[in-house]
Amino acid sequence: MEKLHSENIDTLFKAILSLDTVEECYSFFRDLCTVKEVKDMAQRMQVALLLSEGKNYQEINEMTQVSTATISRVKNALEYGSDGYKIAIENLKEKTE
Repeated sequence: MEKLHSENIDTLFKAILSLDTVEECYSFFRDLCTVKEVKDMAQRMQVALLLSEGKNYQEINEMTQVSTATISRVKNALEYGSDGYKIAIENLKEKTE
């Protein structure tokens, strides 16, 4: 993870954290990323949520049309990654309860 750290990336993350609404996020990410990049990130987050709910690859593929390679990548990140998905999922659940 240390290889990822830089002042520029810190600034990016601080900018993201400064956004207050979903609409502000839409505006920011539309300027920052391509539509495909945003959709791909959203898809991976959806897969992480479904995996955390105990759904299997086939169910997720049928529900989302995401490839099993992407599902596997997200599952790997959930099991062996930096816990970023887990933290985000827990935070989402806390805010929606």
